[in-house]
Amino acid sequence: MARGDQIYVMRSLAGLQSAYEHHGIDCGDGTVIHYSKRGEVPKVSQTSLAEFAGTGRVMAKHYATCYLPDAAIARAKSRLGEEKYSLLVNNCEHFATWCKTGQSVSLQVRDFLPFLETADPDWIDEALHQPVAAPDQQAQVQEILQRALGEIRPVWDRLQPQYNQAVDELRDWHEVAVMAMRQGKEDAARRAIARKLTAKQRAETLKADLDRLAEMTETLIRNASQAPG
Repeated sequence: MARGDQIYVMRSLAGLQSAYEHHGIDCGDGTVIHYSKRGEVPKVSQTSLAEFAGTGRVMAKHYATCYLPDAAIARAKSRLGEEKYSLLVNNCEHFATWCKTGQSVSLQVRDFLPFLETADPDWIDEALHQPVAAPDQQAQVQEILQRALGEIRPVWDRLQPQYNQAVDELRDWHEVAVMAMRQGKEDAARRAIARKLTAKQRAETLKADLDRLAEMTETLIRNASQAPG
């Protein structure tokens, strides 16, 4: 890590470890500028590195081309106090990537909502958070929301059976391991435990993905109900 780096730490979600990445900009003086959720409303804040990291290991994201450290930090400071957090279009990764590269991008969100890759994040953010009077703009907002929900459904339908299968494999391999131990078959037990751990890791990863999809869906439905129409 170095001054002006875009850094991130893995955070837990719904009790699962390493569920998502939390991003910020390293100021080089023991502080980090990031979207902090300490208060009632998420806000761009400058906090200690220790507070940012929590119990996680801090890592840096590197780019072939990006702003110099002073510029990245200046861009981050220019948004201190901002309270426009949005999971879909203005989360901590959007913020940190914008500071470092000038592009408001979140690869974590793109994994689930491919249409955002070609959309205008600034316009979407404004559309979802500002009153819209013109009927044509109202229609655009509703179209974005409905398209996002449409993108989520097939991903959910694909992941849910995989998660159920991983949970079944986890239970089955646990039973095999227990039976092998009772029969004194240590090699077979070790192989079963290894398969069990693989299934457990896969189940945890899929559960984290499903939780993130559920959170995105909740956010979209809430925005859809608030958007004028």
